[in-house]
Amino acid sequence: MFHRDFGLEIKAADDAGVIEGYGSTFGGEPDSYGDIIVPGAFSESLVRHKRQGTMPLMLWGHNAGELPIGNWLDMAEDGKGLWVRGQVDLDDPVGQRVHRAMKRKAVRGLSIGYEVVEKKNDPKRPGVRLLEKLDLWEISPVNFPANRRATVTAVKSILDAGQLPTVREFEGLLRDAGFSKAKAAAIAASATPHLRGDPEAKADEAADILRKLHAALAG
Repeated sequence: MFHRDFGLEIKAADDAGVIEGYGSTFGGEPDSYGDIIVPGAFSESLVRHKRQGTMPLMLWGHNAGELPIGNWLDMAEDGKGLWVRGQVDLDDPVGQRVHRAMKRKAVRGLSIGYEVVEKKNDPKRPGVRLLEKLDLWEISPVNFPANRRATVTAVKSILDAGQLPTVREFEGLLRDAGFSKAKAAAIAASATPHLRGDPEAKADEAADILRKLHAALAG
């Protein structure tokens, strides 16, 4: 299962625990893996869920080992993205805390769990994939988007192993950390001599960049 993260745009979070807003939005810049979700990607999955009388799960932080913190009541695609409306379980202690955090905008991340069913390469942009059909499994409010947590783990594993990433991997880490594609490419380009082991480059300079990135992500 893949995870993809979005800023949680809550249009309403009432005292009864009902939340409404947009989870996924269409278009925009490719993510760190070069993927873009296109309009219509969720349509078949939503039709199947409604036909079966089920909905994607509402988990907290993708934690499938715990009970859902509520239920998604309705979802639909429009020109902007994936609109969602759900009911947080206010009798559940975790649901109570998540709902309070949503109301004061302390929880601002939403992450979808899905499987890719159909995709194609963008003919106008090499290296970019268009995700045309997705099977949506769950939607989780999260403290920090999953990519951010994964980035911390990835950076830490690289440092612990005493290795440096490739230029492409380093650019991907920067994209996951929230840098734009252009900014990430520029930073990765500046670090290229260090990442490729240029004998004129200081051996620990790229590692120092990674340590600073790890500190910024974990802070």
